[in-house]
Amino acid sequence: MPDRPHPHRWSIAILLGVGVLVNYFDRVNLSIAHDQITREFGLTTVGFGYLLSAYSFTYALCQIPAGAILDRFGVRLVGRVSTVLWSIASFASAFSNGARQFFATRLLLGVGEAPTFPGNAKAVSKWFPENERGLATACFDCAAKFSSAIGVPIMGLLLVRVGWRGTFLATGIASFAYFLLFTMVYRDPEEEAPTVLESPVLETGILDLLGDKKVAGLAIGSAAYNYCFYLLLAWLPAYLSTSMHLNLLQSAWYTSIPWVVATATDLLVGGWLVDALIRRGFDASRVRQSILIGGTSLGVAIFAAGSATTPGQAIFWISVSIGGLAAAAPVGWSVPGLIAPPGSVGRVGGIMNFASQLAAISAPIVTGYVVAYTHSFEAAFWLAAIFLTIGIAAYALLLGRIERVESQNL
Repeated sequence: MPDRPHPHRWSIAILLGVGVLVNYFDRVNLSIAHDQITREFGLTTVGFGYLLSAYSFTYALCQIPAGAILDRFGVRLVGRVSTVLWSIASFASAFSNGARQFFATRLLLGVGEAPTFPGNAKAVSKWFPENERGLATACFDCAAKFSSAIGVPIMGLLLVRVGWRGTFLATGIASFAYFLLFTMVYRDPEEEAPTVLESPVLETGILDLLGDKKVAGLAIGSAAYNYCFYLLLAWLPAYLSTSMHLNLLQSAWYTSIPWVVATATDLLVGGWLVDALIRRGFDASRVRQSILIGGTSLGVAIFAAGSATTPGQAIFWISVSIGGLAAAAPVGWSVPGLIAPPGSVGRVGGIMNFASQLAAISAPIVTGYVVAYTHSFEAAFWLAAIFLTIGIAAYALLLGRIERVESQNL
């Protein structure tokens, strides 16, 4: 990264945030279309759980290769290819003639969107000094929450007016528009300032990184976060409609409330507050670890939603949970750029997101089975709370102090 922060760096952070906003529209519209799609394709609750997870199968499998490809070819080229692929997948979903075709389009979507978060983490490590990476990371990470805050009611209204195929057509158009924007705007900082190119570095191998306890702690903690996140992303509208007896539009509006809270805590706590404390001289590692562990601890409150008897109670506890997790999330995504050996940010980000996506695959499927067996979401929420407790231990005992892993010590 250049010695002095680049004046255009915040434009890049906003651009990355717009990309995450668009690709999360692709993810959330399936959960909103639950009733129409299960009816048209004749799916059971368990079958819909598998459909929800289809995207995550290829997304997970592509994480580690995507990280290596990003380190080799850079964010600019890989980002262009990936946005084209996810645009095609969104359009194809709208014209699917059956569950198998729809499943295949979700697999393609996972391939296209796989480089997004490792690429964003790599871009932030290139464009921003360490004391600005919290807010820079929050600019794209909060978009994952804000997309649900605004996407759920928007997609709900579209669903009522144009049906589920129309919602997927809309996300396809938005995705292609982002491809054009990314192509026109994104440059790596060395292209902007060719006199300050980074020195060549020796790349650290995937197996060496997998054997490091800091990387393992980051991966386990991130997986715990993502299990709870994807449980809510995939099943919250259905939970509110079945357990709280809300209609489609009521469920959509109630669903948006926790995501608004999450957007605010992501930006204000995980982003602005972390950077502000570090600039004031507080120990950077302690600040980041406090937010990681404290936010994830609040996430454990998800268990209380299982015994809620009113929509208000349910939304309160879910808001506490996802609000805490959202505060921790940008810190988690800033860690690859802080601990990775030189030239390996993409790989560490890929390893982290691979573990996360294994949890993302599991959460909708496990929840589908649990709800089908128990006819309640209570046990599903307790499972998420247990997983989060394991994640807290991983952050505390394995990740430890957030500082660079020296490749010669691996």
